[in-house]
Amino acid sequence: MRLIEKTDLIIDKLNKTLSLQIFAAIILGALAGVCFPSFAIRLQWVGSLFVSVIEPFVPPVIFLSIVSVFGSLENLKLAGRITAKAIFYFAVVSTLAIIFGICSALIIHPGKIDRSLVESIEPARVISTHYEGWLKFVMQNGMLLLFVLAVAIGILINRLSNRDRVVKVFEQLKSIVLRILRYLFLLAPIVTFSGIAYTVGRFGLDTLVPIGKMLAGTYITMFLFIAVILGSLLAGLKVNLYTFLGSIKNELLYALGTSSSSSVIPLLLEKLEKIGLKRPVVRLVTVTGNSLNLNGTCIYLGMSVIFLAQLYNVSFSVSELAGIVVIILLTSKGASGIPGTGFLALVTTVSSIHKIPVEGLAVLLSIDRFMSEARAITNTVGHAIAALVISKSES
Repeated sequence: MRLIEKTDLIIDKLNKTLSLQIFAAIILGALAGVCFPSFAIRLQWVGSLFVSVIEPFVPPVIFLSIVSVFGSLENLKLAGRITAKAIFYFAVVSTLAIIFGICSALIIHPGKIDRSLVESIEPARVISTHYEGWLKFVMQNGMLLLFVLAVAIGILINRLSNRDRVVKVFEQLKSIVLRILRYLFLLAPIVTFSGIAYTVGRFGLDTLVPIGKMLAGTYITMFLFIAVILGSLLAGLKVNLYTFLGSIKNELLYALGTSSSSSVIPLLLEKLEKIGLKRPVVRLVTVTGNSLNLNGTCIYLGMSVIFLAQLYNVSFSVSELAGIVVIILLTSKGASGIPGTGFLALVTTVSSIHKIPVEGLAVLLSIDRFMSEARAITNTVGHAIAALVISKSES
């Protein structure tokens, strides 16, 4: 236990300077790409290896998160009604967030660079889709099947006499998986350095322009989503958006400081109950929404997919874009609002689309720390507004 505590202390100390580490890695990577392009190009394997290592952790995080949420519900009948409303709300708002992100990227064009800079890209590793029968269905719908299975198991656990003990086991397993992920993400500065060095060495300094546009575009898009979409929902309930946000300003600042919407959930629950929202609704909607209602993550995923598509000159038809919305709607669930899991969801999304080169993920990892702050704030605002809307519907 002492070793774990010491390790956690080291991680906390490193995380406090992670933004500085990432910034230094971006600068050093760019310099390496400019000064030593032949060496920088050979660093491509670092990002690809990192992605292949963290991919297996995605299903356990999603499964354990959803099972523990449904396994700990107190009143299944009341929960059934509230959950039905919440899931409908989550599906609608999450879909709007994804479309908002995709449309924003299509307008801003964050990944558009000179075509001559990407003509020399080597053929990318793409996950094969040549499966037969039931295996093809499982491969293409794995996240949906995993979600349904997790909900079913969670409900069964909820009916056990010793459910608290069983749920605790799932929570402990989830903590172990997330602890391992935290260790892995300590390598983020190294992966960032190699990703930027490879990108600059291969394409030149012009690639830093779309990265900056992506970062700025993400913050602007999330701000507009909160002001326009979520603000309109509150306006329909005759609630002033800015007054409501003012009532949870401390929780938003905490989310900003930790880059995590999950870490602020306990404080947010207490604050929402204090301002008069119904306790059962607040607890069910907020906790469930931590896996199913990640507005910031949905916007990030939508923009990131289009960014990578533009970077590698991949085009999508309208029907393919609709399919991407559905894929993101599934892969965003279970991201849990913890730093790094948004990137995990992006890994799953890109792997499911089958058309985008995975090496581009290392480029996005370089600014993932900075975008995680925008995701955390937007997710937290989304949790609070969802609880308010569902609570009002129960009046």
